[in-house]
Parts: sequence; C-alpha cells; structure tokens
Amino acid sequence: MKVLVTGGAGFVGSFLCEDLRRAGHEVRIFDNYEPQVHAGSQSNIGALLKPDGTPLKGVEIVYGDVRSPTQLDSALKGVDAVVHLAAQVGVGQSMYEIHRYVDHNTVGTAVLLELLASRRHAVKKLVVASSMSIYGEGGARCADCGIITPSLRSGAQMKRGEWEVTCPACGKTATPVATNEEKPVLPTSIYAITKRDQEEMCLVVGRAYDIPTVALRFFNIYGPRQSLGNPYTGVAAIFSSRLLNNNAPVIFEDGDQTRDFVHVSDIVQALSLALVKDEANGQVFNVGAGIPISIKEVATTLSRKMRRDIAPQIENKFREGDIRHCYADIGKIRRYLGYKPKVAFEDGVSDLIAWVEEQKAEDRFEQAAAELAKRGLAR
Repeated sequence: MKVLVTGGAGFVGSFLCEDLRRAGHEVRIFDNYEPQVHAGSQSNIGALLKPDGTPLKGVEIVYGDVRSPTQLDSALKGVDAVVHLAAQVGVGQSMYEIHRYVDHNTVGTAVLLELLASRRHAVKKLVVASSMSIYGEGGARCADCGIITPSLRSGAQMKRGEWEVTCPACGKTATPVATNEEKPVLPTSIYAITKRDQEEMCLVVGRAYDIPTVALRFFNIYGPRQSLGNPYTGVAAIFSSRLLNNNAPVIFEDGDQTRDFVHVSDIVQALSLALVKDEANGQVFNVGAGIPISIKEVATTLSRKMRRDIAPQIENKFREGDIRHCYADIGKIRRYLGYKPKVAFEDGVSDLIAWVEEQKAEDRFEQAAAELAKRGLAR
C-alpha cells in the first residue's frame, strides 16, 4: 500500500512513516515544515534518509502546503490511502491567530476533500487526526443527577478559585468519569472547533463518495520529537523545556486538573490499525491510555526524572477555555481494532527525557503567557 501522510515530517507523522515502512508500505511525506514545530527541516525524519540525505527506498518527501490544490493534487497521485495529520496545533494561540488556524486546519482539509471529490484518484482509505479538545469538559457524574454534560466553567466561578466542575442541574460538585465517543462535543477554543471541522468534514465526504474514513480523537500525546521550542504544544514538552533551562514548570489553577497522556508510539499503533482494518471504516475512536493523571503529577515526575530539584509554580490563575478533567474511555477502539496501550506513563516519560536531554531548547513559555495575559485570555 502507498500512503500519503500530510504532516508526515512532524512529531506523530515521522514515527508513523517509520512504522509504515517497517510494515512494508510505501510512504509519501507531505509537509510544509512549519517553523513553530520543526527545529530543523529534516530533524524528525533522519531514520528515513540515507547518509547523503536522500530518502530511503519506498520513501518520498514532498514539500507542500495543504492549502495549495496544485501541490496537494500532485501528492495524491498513485496513493492508496491518506493519513491527514497536517494542522496548526495550539489551543491558546488559536484564540488570537484565528484566521491562521481556520485557514490551515479547516480550509486545508476542505482543499484535500474537494480534490478527493472531484479528481480521479486511487484513495481507498482516509484517516484523519481529530482531538479530545472537541469534547470540551470531559465526562462527569453528579451523585444526585447521574451522568451529566458539564458546560465550560464560568469566569466568575474561576475567579473565586472554585476549580471543579459542577452539575448544571443542581450545582453540586461533579466527579470526573471516562469520556466516551457518545459524549456531546462542546469545543471551547478555535483550535477545537477546527478539529471538529476536520473530523466531521472527512466523515461526511468519505461517506458521500464511498471512501472509507476513520476519525481518531487523540488525547494528550507526549514523547520524543515533540517541539520543545513551541510554547503551545503538549504540556509534557513545555514542562521539559522549562526544566531543561532550569526554570520551574508553570501550572494554572491548582494543578489537580487531569488529562490522559498517551505515548506517541500508541498513537502510531492506533493509526496503523485504523489504516488496515475494515472494522474502523466510518467510525470515530478515542485514542488514549484511559488513565487520568494530574498536571501537578506530570511536573513533579519530570522534575524527579530529570534530576532537577525545581518545584512547579502553581499560579492559581486560569486561562480562557481551559477544561478541568478529560480522560478517555478506550473501550470502543479496544473492541473494534484490538488497540491496547503499551507504554506506561513512567516508562514513556523516561523515553521522552532520554531524548530531551540531548536537545537544546529555547524556553518561550513566558513570551506566550504574556501574550495570553495581554489579550485577557489568562488571568
């Protein structure tokens, strides 16, 4: 099978392309090498290159932008499947660089889909990267009212330092539960809206044109190759960059908010399964570890394993659009595809740190935090 991977030189894409090639597939990498997430033009794909810098057999590398119909049309020629990873990533930044996020994520996906709808092609499978961010707050249960769909916490509540989600019916504090694919989606950022757009557009067009399509809702990905110079990337990479520069990880709220941290190799496992299994067709799946971990725990684990005696800086402030808890119910992807997370968080952090300690990272967190504060998005 020949697979086009948009964003194939990125964090997830580079690992996926290596995995596909090991499995005997041909890969065509399509990437614009966005400076915010690429430290070097080919820094992630060294394992796919010969010593002289040319691609290995079965690997093509195409510089291109998903917003360009001409470039993307050329890249689609002769491929059997498409994995659409290309996107601008960053919840906070998306709230003020609105046009850029919509242009790359929503419009870029529209360009891809229009080409698939209007040109002769051999594409028999489309897999799109969605995001847990489309859920907004994760699943929750009220002791009196049962399972609830919580709304975004109000500014007034946050200013009082009352961080936990409450029941919209009775006002009592709710308990987080695993979020399944049936939960209504309530995106709370422009980034999240564009990921919902990508997911829904791909599924609709795939169904209409008989192209088997799968949407994977990635939870919080971490691991080697995640950009350490991007202050809008995953929290594990941001904290690692801070600690590498002997700065304290900065935590908003009280640090007890939880997320589901999934190692990049398990994301690749899910993508590879979605590509080859017919049971995935037309479906939406969560991809996570299924275990909630507090942001404070992430910071302290990284500090301990990096041998930095630096306590996290707890801000007791909040950012607009932030959610309190969200972790994945992965029962569906287990049943349909046989997905099983293989990397425990402690082991995955060790893998991340082994890579981090070989890097030089420009810590740009304070610049990003100042930008959010200036715009009233962090307070």
